Amino acid sequence: MRTAASVGLISDTHGLMRPEALAALQRSDLIIHAGDVGAPEIIEQLRGLAPVIAVRGNVDKGVWASRLPATAVAEAGSALIYVLHDIAQLDLDPAASGFNVVVSGHSHKPGHTERNGVMYLNPGSAGPRRFQLPVTVARLNLRPLPWKIEFIDLFERSVATDFEPLSPGPA
Repeated sequence: MRTAASVGLISDTHGLMRPEALAALQRSDLIIHAGDVGAPEIIEQLRGLAPVIAVRGNVDKGVWASRLPATAVAEAGSALIYVLHDIAQLDLDPAASGFNVVVSGHSHKPGHTERNGVMYLNPGSAGPRRFQLPVTVARLNLRPLPWKIEFIDLFERSVATDFEPLSPGPA
């Protein structure tokens, strides 16, 4: 979707699609689900908003989940995006491979960092709350330069850009 300028990011729904998450992802040109979907209905609900690219997470089991790839590539605006569930399983050099953005989930911790010109994003978890972590989704706006990332806390209904940086994984 080269014309996509607003990318909705969601992960770790674990079979729970919150109405607040759907509301936060409205007006997305593309939605990326970074795994641990939990049920095929989650993807169908997201497809009601925009085209969806989803990867399989470690809790995604069964015939429906076997149809999800372990990794995916998305084109949005001028960005080439690599998607996987667990950043620790990243087995390529995103910068050398031409990727601008890496989207992952798994940790349930929202965060972003940049290394070697690559933006690493984790939208956090939109599913059942774990520990004291926030319940979040994210939006990546590819219109302005530099690109803008917003994390939306679904319980606080607030937007933040100051979450703790995430570890981009092995160098």
